[in-house]
Amino acid sequence: MSTDLSWMLTDIVENVPKALHAVLLSADGIPRGATDGLTDRSARTISVAMAGMQSLSRATAHFAGTVEDRQWNQTIIEFAQGWVFLVGAGQGAYLAAAAEPDVDMQQISFRMHRLVARLGENLASPPRVTSPQGAANPGADAGRQQVLGGRGFVLDDLDRVIAEVPGARHALLLGAEGLPRGGSTGIGRDLADTISAAMTGIHAYSRATSRFMGSSEQTDWRQTVIEFQHGWIFLIAAGEDALLAAAAEHDCDIEEFTTRLHDVVPLLVPGGAAQGQGARDA
Repeated sequence: MSTDLSWMLTDIVENVPKALHAVLLSADGIPRGATDGLTDRSARTISVAMAGMQSLSRATAHFAGTVEDRQWNQTIIEFAQGWVFLVGAGQGAYLAAAAEPDVDMQQISFRMHRLVARLGENLASPPRVTSPQGAANPGADAGRQQVLGGRGFVLDDLDRVIAEVPGARHALLLGAEGLPRGGSTGIGRDLADTISAAMTGIHAYSRATSRFMGSSEQTDWRQTVIEFQHGWIFLIAAGEDALLAAAAEHDCDIEEFTTRLHDVVPLLVPGGAAQGQGARDA
């Protein structure tokens, strides 16, 4: 490991009420600093999970739009027991923080970005993680050869949400095993397969970060929100054995969109219930 920067991370946990921990990590999953209270094992687990999630996130960027500028901004993971936040911290580095459910999200976001600015050149290490094949193609979902299964694949309730919320792009229901069950109109076979596989991995990595809050991996995960410069991607719990993935343009009213998505889950999955909203203020 390079220079230990743990001492700089205390700013977050000391000055943000309800903040729990912070970890600085490289793009290849190596911890470069952690606040007191985290074991070395937990810091390593969190770092590997965060790095893996970002690698997969790059493969899903085209789900939110086909523009060339697909810069990632942040990832927010919501559990019943709290929040995990991830932001960029210079070339090839990330800053992660964990907090209790009632943390002031604007305050912790401000402190994290201010710390990134202070760290400056200390974080200028080149990344060793490469983007997945095909992730950099701006038109990756524009010309898919085959739309899945006609009306048999299209879920009318999801289609209605996409049609009625300005800026909403796609929605896809998938099983916990990673197979697509249905989605909104226009999702091609390749896109459905790519997003389903990536989201299954993102879900697993998200759950692994529960250690960040001092909990076991059985922590009640609710949703993961990925913000890009050009749009949003949401992964929402939809019962015991299903996930709901959705994407929207950046100017979409995501409070309305996520509310509609959570409301539609019980119609898609018998006994399914989605929980957790409101990641926009982070």
